[in-house]
Amino acid sequence: MSRPAQNKALNAADILARKGAAPLVCLTAYTTPVAKLADEHCDLVLVGDSVGMVLHGLTSTLDVTMEMMTLHGRAVARGTERALMVIDMPFGSYEESPAQAFRNAARLMADTGAGAVKLEGGRHMADTIRFLTERGIPVMAHIGLTPQAVNAIGGYKVQGRGTDAARIRDDAQAVADAGAFSVVLEKVPAALADDITARIAIPTVGIGASAGCDGQILVIDDMLGLFDAFKPKFVKRYAHLAADASAAIETYAAEVRARSFPAAEHVFTDQGTAS
Repeated sequence: MSRPAQNKALNAADILARKGAAPLVCLTAYTTPVAKLADEHCDLVLVGDSVGMVLHGLTSTLDVTMEMMTLHGRAVARGTERALMVIDMPFGSYEESPAQAFRNAARLMADTGAGAVKLEGGRHMADTIRFLTERGIPVMAHIGLTPQAVNAIGGYKVQGRGTDAARIRDDAQAVADAGAFSVVLEKVPAALADDITARIAIPTVGIGASAGCDGQILVIDDMLGLFDAFKPKFVKRYAHLAADASAAIETYAAEVRARSFPAAEHVFTDQGTAS
C-alpha cells in the first residue's frame, strides 16, 4: 500500500518544543472533511480509537482494529496539511512486546502518513515507548484514565485521587524518561495535573484534567454536540449539531411527504444547459 504524500508543517519535535509556551490545541478527527476543519485551527489532530464508539456504534474502544485505524487514518491524512497527525494504536496491537508494538506502529505510520502514534499506559509501557522512540517512532503517551484498560480499572473513573496520585506521577515521569514527546492526562484531579505539568519536561495534554496543562484535547463529535449518547463532565458543548441535523432531517421528511421538495428550482427541464 502506497504512503500518502505528506506536507505537514508540524512534527513531534515541534510539539515537544512547545512545552511551557502557548497552549497546544488538539482535537480528534476520523474523516477527511472534519480533518480539514480541525487542521485550520489545531496543532495536533488525533485519529483516536474513540472512532469505534463515535462512528461505529461500539460500546468501548476494545473492539477497534488495525484495519479500522488505517482506514480512518488515511482519510484524516488527506485533510491535514499543517497539524501533526497522531494515530492511536488499538487495543492488542502493542501490549504483547516492544517488537509487536514496533511492527504495528511502523505499519500504521507507513499506511496512513501519521507523524506519530499514541499508546496507553505508564510505567509498564516505558520499555515499549523507549524501544519505539529509539527506532524512529515518535510516541505520544496516555495515562490516568486509559479507556483500553476500562475492564481492569473498573470503569471510567477519575484516577489519581488521594494516595493514588503517586502512581500517576510515577507514570508521567516514566513515559517522559522513556522518550515520549508528550503525554495525555485523562480524568485526573486538576491539582495533580498541574503538579505533573510542572514536574516533567514534555508537554501535557489534558482531557478532564486542568487548564494548566500544556494543551487540551477533546473528541470532536463531543464538543460539536454530534455524539450525544452520553456527556462526560469534562466536555463542553461548543455547538449542538445533532439537534440541528435532526431538525433539518425532520423538515426534509415533511417536505418530501408534502411533495414540496423538490421544487421547480431543483429539477431540470428539457431545455437549457447541461448543468
